[in-house]
Amino acid sequence: MHKHIAIFEVPGGSDKGTDGHRADTMPIVEALRALGWGAEVIFYSDDCVEEIFETVVSSCDGYVPRVNPGSIPEGDEKFHGLLERLSAAGLIGMTHPDTMASFGTKASLTTLTDTWLVPDDTYAYYLLDELRDGLSKSLSYGSRVLKQNRGSTGKGIWRVELLDPRSAEPGVSVPLDAQVRCTEAVDNHCEVYSLGDFVKFCERYLTGDGGLVVDMRFMPRISEGEIRLVFVGSRPVAVIRKVPAMAEGAFSATLFSGADYSYHDPSDYADLVSRFEDVLPVVAVRLGGGGPLPLLWTADFMADWGPSGEDAHVLGEMNCSCVGFTSELDRGIQDKVALEIILRVSEAATGLRHGASVEISPREPLVLA
Repeated sequence: MHKHIAIFEVPGGSDKGTDGHRADTMPIVEALRALGWGAEVIFYSDDCVEEIFETVVSSCDGYVPRVNPGSIPEGDEKFHGLLERLSAAGLIGMTHPDTMASFGTKASLTTLTDTWLVPDDTYAYYLLDELRDGLSKSLSYGSRVLKQNRGSTGKGIWRVELLDPRSAEPGVSVPLDAQVRCTEAVDNHCEVYSLGDFVKFCERYLTGDGGLVVDMRFMPRISEGEIRLVFVGSRPVAVIRKVPAMAEGAFSATLFSGADYSYHDPSDYADLVSRFEDVLPVVAVRLGGGGPLPLLWTADFMADWGPSGEDAHVLGEMNCSCVGFTSELDRGIQDKVALEIILRVSEAATGLRHGASVEISPREPLVLA
């Protein structure tokens, strides 16, 4: 066992500081080193795959990708292929690309519609005919939110509102010539289409590997803010409340769109955190085959009303490909990430079951119990 971790980045990009790294990468490296482990940042390039593979497989026990989707100009296929090869060679992937894909896809929502997490009128469309017929029907019940699978920062996330009152009979498909107002979450800008033209516009989201569109009920209480739970493995470490900008029609909770962020301890949202923890075993089986949860990941919730008017919450999406925590470094999340990395590699080396208890303070040797 080498006790050494490779952390992958790509050169350049808006997420890098003056030192060329993401602001939350070197804190992880330093936290690992403080615990007696080696760690190094490796900048990935499609031109150096074999060289990177030989270097990492000969000196490291695990890898941590810190690469935002879309950051590699030629696409993520070769990078994910490298990660899969490293895992096949015995390295611990944190997080393995298969897990990143299963948790990160918007279609994951439709696998959870029989739980309290996701409304049962949530659909995934893979073909243009499915999108046309499905949206025509679902829109008759009220405003919808369409989500492309590969979007980030609100791109390709559209609120769709029916402007044509003659087409608002629940259960009766809305005609394709009905007018709809569409608001994109990336910046809350609005466009008006006929329903048929908007469906054709969305065809771009159905192309290529992973092409799909998820259709969810619009949650009016998004104006109260979105609640992001931040996890390291199965442990909640922070809560971020994201309140959309105070503008007419605004529903996006991204920083780019002007949303206001506030940071909280998980105990401030104890009921929601506890309920979600209770259902995590189901999430792990459905999305990860019962294997370990992602290393660092988030679950975003919107407020809703329950059947009797009580407060409820709805899961909007999960993210785990490259969750940033720059604004929360003072909470010591980097230390918790480092501890989880060491735990997972140590479990694999000793044959311990994932989830074994750990007794450790941030600067003491690791003790597995």
